[in-house]
Amino acid sequence: MQDGEALEFASNRLKGNKEILDLAIKTAPWTICYASDKLKADKELMLKACKNYGQALYFASEDLRDDKEVVEAAVQNKGIIIKYASHRLRCDKEVVRLALAQDKRAFQFIAAELKNDEEFKKEE
Repeated sequence: MQDGEALEFASNRLKGNKEILDLAIKTAPWTICYASDKLKADKELMLKACKNYGQALYFASEDLRDDKEVVEAAVQNKGIIIKYASHRLRCDKEVVRLALAQDKRAFQFIAAELKNDEEFKKEE
């Protein structure tokens, strides 16, 4: 509760404990990187981490990288993190708008199909 970063030195059993991870990401959301694979696939936990630390999407399971709610939370925090979203969501105009509103550099990571779209061409 006082130092989420201490999770780095915890046992694998503790890194797989949702309650412990939940406490750790409250003080240090980047500690999601130490979570077990099972918890990296937990939508509730990953959503909390992405809202406060967009880069958490990098550690998310493949399924959650394709979850619109999780990806939107991440790109609203750090637009450029769209590069870790699924192709389907890098083609989603709503997600792309959110990412570009947060960081224009996200343009380089949107799907090629949208780079020629008149709405997004001006962001280039």
